[in-house]
Amino acid sequence: MPRLVDVAEAAQVSVATVSRALNNSRSVDPVLADRVRAAAAKLRYQPNAIARNLRRRGTRVWALVITNINNPFYTALARGVEEAASELGFSVLLYNTEEDEARERRYLDVAAQERVAGAVVVPRANNSEVSSLLAAGIPVVVVDRRLDRGGDFVTAASFEGAVTATEHLLHEQWRRPACISRPADTPTAEQRRQGYQAVVDRHGLPSVVCQIPFHAEEGVAMVDELLDGQEPPDSFLTVDSMLALVVLHALRHRRLRTGRDVGLISFDDAAWAQAVEPPLSVVAQPAYEIGVAAARLLSERICGSFDETGPRTVTMSTTLIVRGSSRRPPSSHG
Repeated sequence: MPRLVDVAEAAQVSVATVSRALNNSRSVDPVLADRVRAAAAKLRYQPNAIARNLRRRGTRVWALVITNINNPFYTALARGVEEAASELGFSVLLYNTEEDEARERRYLDVAAQERVAGAVVVPRANNSEVSSLLAAGIPVVVVDRRLDRGGDFVTAASFEGAVTATEHLLHEQWRRPACISRPADTPTAEQRRQGYQAVVDRHGLPSVVCQIPFHAEEGVAMVDELLDGQEPPDSFLTVDSMLALVVLHALRHRRLRTGRDVGLISFDDAAWAQAVEPPLSVVAQPAYEIGVAAARLLSERICGSFDETGPRTVTMSTTLIVRGSSRRPPSSHG
């Protein structure tokens, strides 16, 4: 069976020219196009319809690689990417890695093989490997967690948000705040831990950090261990809403109430944050808007409408929303 390369050799043109000519691209000189079609007819060349359709479909499809669809932040982010992509004429394939390195690597390779037009990636760690996409010439926009190798990046001001949240706890007269974080190789969580650390260091307070792995069933037990200490924390900053649930479970077992016995503030304004009693104080991130911004950056890269070749960074502000969980009763002040 004749191949594309055989047609190119017979027509004395490049393989790329053959591909463009057979797909009726206007960029091919009509004389060359006629020569290619004549060579293809003579050799009885039949293009691979399945592969061709995949390539054509891929030009209007993006990959969206996220780490945990159960996390409300990523749910809102995905909605922002998908709705913006749809307005731009693209469809989105969602890949959920569940914070698993092997699964992430496999999905990135699949996206490269499918020749998607572009990819929005929330990496598992700062050393996550996107080389398969870059080697295929696929534009990549990284969201939430920066990669060591750079690239277009959209995020929220995590360090600043953690500073504001920790200062708020101290303003409410909580004096032993703890930070419930994720593993140190999670860039966003590490920035939030550093923001917490900067504040307690500035005030000369002890640093209490508990790093809970993703999907760790022992998370509640780890918080319990902190509460069992000789000088247990009187308040908590959690770096994501999933960890806020872990703390709430630990406090419920001890019949401790937020805003009365213990202070609690979390990143991300999850849908349930106002349903708990008292409502949860949060550092809100514009997750949907982050997704929209990532989609627009990617579209500009694909269309070549952005003049600069260097990586771009978009950092969006966070918003402190104070509710009952972090307020301390007036009688407890001092």
